[in-house]
Amino acid sequence: MKKNTILFLVVIACFLGIFLFYPILYILRESFLPQGNFSLAYFRNILSNPATRTAMANSFWLSVATTLVTALLAIPLALLMTRFRFPGKTLLGGLLMVPMIMPPFVGAIGMRQLLARFGSINLLLLEGGLVATPIDWLGSARFWGVVIVEALHLYPIFYLNASAALANVEPALEEAALNLGSGRMSAFRRVTLPLMMPGLFAGAILVALWSFTDLGTPLIFEYRNVMAVQIFDRTTDLSDNPEGHALVVLMLIITTAIFLTSKKFFGTKGYETIGKGGTGASEKTLGPLGGFAAMAAVGGVVLIACLPHLAVVLTSIREKWFMTVLPESYTALYYVKALGHDLTLPSIKNSILLSAMSMGVDIVLGVAVAYLLARRRFRGIDLLDAAVMLPLAIPGLVLAFGYLACFAGTVLDPRINPMPLLVIAYSVRRLPYTVRTAYGGFLQISQSLEEAAINLGSSAFRTMRKVTLPLISANIIAGAILAFSFAMLEVSESLVLAVKEQYFPITKAIYQLMARIEDGPFMASALGVWSMAFLAVSLLIAGVLLGRKMGQLFRV
Repeated sequence: MKKNTILFLVVIACFLGIFLFYPILYILRESFLPQGNFSLAYFRNILSNPATRTAMANSFWLSVATTLVTALLAIPLALLMTRFRFPGKTLLGGLLMVPMIMPPFVGAIGMRQLLARFGSINLLLLEGGLVATPIDWLGSARFWGVVIVEALHLYPIFYLNASAALANVEPALEEAALNLGSGRMSAFRRVTLPLMMPGLFAGAILVALWSFTDLGTPLIFEYRNVMAVQIFDRTTDLSDNPEGHALVVLMLIITTAIFLTSKKFFGTKGYETIGKGGTGASEKTLGPLGGFAAMAAVGGVVLIACLPHLAVVLTSIREKWFMTVLPESYTALYYVKALGHDLTLPSIKNSILLSAMSMGVDIVLGVAVAYLLARRRFRGIDLLDAAVMLPLAIPGLVLAFGYLACFAGTVLDPRINPMPLLVIAYSVRRLPYTVRTAYGGFLQISQSLEEAAINLGSSAFRTMRKVTLPLISANIIAGAILAFSFAMLEVSESLVLAVKEQYFPITKAIYQLMARIEDGPFMASALGVWSMAFLAVSLLIAGVLLGRKMGQLFRV
């Protein structure tokens, strides 16, 4: 093994060992070995608590409901967009990605206005005669309010994976089933769906894990009896109440069980095809009536999915809005107040600094890991690949809790200065993006170009700098943009680790602004609109650079 390879592996192993595996091992030790002796006392205490059991059940059913609603939206959309041609398909395909430009944490702020007892949605339902009394979306029905907001944000991830899976299905197999007398639904259920299963599993597991561990949306909806919020509440008294460690371990166990169970029953039931697939030749052009129906169906989903964005914008510019579907008057005052508030400008600066630094770490480590995966062969390469992708499966809340617990009293104590740990947390969580984008670039570049440069006397480092990196620069830039933009709007790590106001990133500032009784939600919405615009531009640029490979980033 070459010295450079060994050096890269040592650096990567140290980084992941200290900032990914050590916090998790620390939590496990504190949960199972209090005072150095094995004990299950903490687990017995929290499991004997009816509130904890209810929170576990609520989180599980929230995950199940969100995944099912997301699947019901995404799979028909994937079929329409992949198998049929109709007017406006390209434009609608781009609009389907709109929910990704805003985290549900921000969308939930605006949706509170639409879902209020006499908010826009209830007023429309009442005027249409669909309900006799207003639905209490923020009270007894807040579970479904959280499900709606999360599903509208997460369905593009499921859709990207479902579309990629469907595109890889050989159309001739389905046609053969139809020729043998099978109905279309039967052919889809018995032929197409099993072939799509690995892709559907990839999308479903990400949606399930994300919704199970989501912190921001339940906090905004005041749906506090879920595991994520209970863990968040315990971050303030770690030294006095160590049961929080056990609750985090329970979350890890449940998320791992969800992943393994889903993989066993769904992720391994795929079948291989001999052909590559390719649906271009099998796309059917719909007639005028069918084309209109397809446009209406996809457009309807886009319209519903844009409700959180519209709600945030309207909330940020409302002046008077009571008992009406739309605001009665508008103002830009909250944008001025938000940007002039003592909390907002420092938080924007903090987020830009933190995200830029974490992006730099991700570029260096991501390119190094991608190079090893694509250009080197050594024992443990599959283990390295799994390790760098692990942050996609580990909840950010778990990682943040681990940092808060294991680095307390050290030079990295977030209670003193959370900036170093925030940079590291953002880097660890977004490392898979830069690895996958750079890895795709390495696979597209023939290794013979590098060999030719080395044969002409260039060193390995110079070859990398002068030949390889310029050729994969678009992939690196796309990964860097995604790492930067998602770090800017990271929720769990920001809420947990940023304790002092002077270090608040933008998401923590939005959460704090929500507490202002007079104008908090309006100022938070104004700040959310700025965040939404920033992430939209970032994803647009990344999408142009990556094209159809965008969906590969959202796979465990």
